Amino acid sequence: MKKLSDIMTRDVDFVTPLDNVYEVAVKMKQDNVGVIPVCENEQIIGVITDRDIVVRGVAEKRPGSTQVSDIMSEDLYTGSPEMSVKEAAELMADKQIRRLPIVENNKLVGIISLGDISLNKESDNAAGHTLSEVSEQRDQLQ
Repeated sequence: MKKLSDIMTRDVDFVTPLDNVYEVAVKMKQDNVGVIPVCENEQIIGVITDRDIVVRGVAEKRPGSTQVSDIMSEDLYTGSPEMSVKEAAELMADKQIRRLPIVENNKLVGIISLGDISLNKESDNAAGHTLSEVSEQRDQLQ
């Protein structure tokens, strides 16, 4: 069975809690991503998503100079490089998350998304189940 280290994205851009929302939005555009980990002293302390920027930033009329720490998501679930793809898919489905930061020795070493899982042939069923679980829960919240 494949491990997350086999399929995770390793070159992950990150910001610090002192960076501002505008800088995060620019990184998201440059990297073509919807999530950026927030790290302090090489340890991940949260993530900021495009949704965080919209809901906690723009919708609350906060300026682009707002610090990342004011709107980031701090409820964080992480995986390890040795975790199996199936275990990660199950965790993502259970916690209703679309992206999972990968941590080793308290340091961010990668990230995995539902898309990464769906590209892995061994986990087609797990990815489909995870996506349906995440989507189903989101539909119920709206």
